[in-house]
Amino acid sequence: MGEFVDLTHEFHDGMPGFRLSDEDGTETEFTASIEPFRTHEETRPAFDGRASFEITEMQFQTSVGTYLDAPAHRFPGRRDISDLGLPELIRDGTVVDVRGREPYDAVEPSVLPDAASIDGAAVLFNFGWDQHWGTEAYRSYPYISEALIDRLVAENVALVGVDTINVDDDRNLDRPAHTAFLDEDILVVENLRGLDALHGERFRFYAIPVKAADTAAMPVRAFAELKESANN
Repeated sequence: MGEFVDLTHEFHDGMPGFRLSDEDGTETEFTASIEPFRTHEETRPAFDGRASFEITEMQFQTSVGTYLDAPAHRFPGRRDISDLGLPELIRDGTVVDVRGREPYDAVEPSVLPDAASIDGAAVLFNFGWDQHWGTEAYRSYPYISEALIDRLVAENVALVGVDTINVDDDRNLDRPAHTAFLDEDILVVENLRGLDALHGERFRFYAIPVKAADTAAMPVRAFAELKESANN
């Protein structure tokens, strides 16, 4: 069994999420609410004092935390989270080093490795932006250019992941990355963390959601299983 690297932000009560502009000019901020539905004290009488259990209640928007977008997120009637097969959610991975960018820098196709094949792979872009998680700085971020989006589609990648709040430039209401990727059944994972640990490594990427029906996106436990080092 190989070494595993956790690439998931902690999912917790009151966690940060992105903000959606409403028609009245206000903003709705996505988050999670987590609290006991029944405490140990409340359940103990049901077991005549011989056992007790805590049962947790959660409420959240599915596009919060480290999460996966299915095609239904962008296109009505397309496949949702429950339609995704496990082989789609477990892929050989490539990490692309795009650290050192400024907010709203667009990265071009030249960042992709020349020799590596990314056909059928999970391609993860490490902007190093997870260091800003939970701060206002996290909301202004670099992104992949439309030329790079086109190249990834042409290279037949299976999944694109980023350690930013959005794979798209949030100022572009066309959302070209979500549109192009999800139309081609290329899955999207946002809000990754810890991608630094994958540089110089061969790995398999996992992004496993609850098998939720009628659901366009879902938080995942994202992680990498390291293989033999690419340097060996």
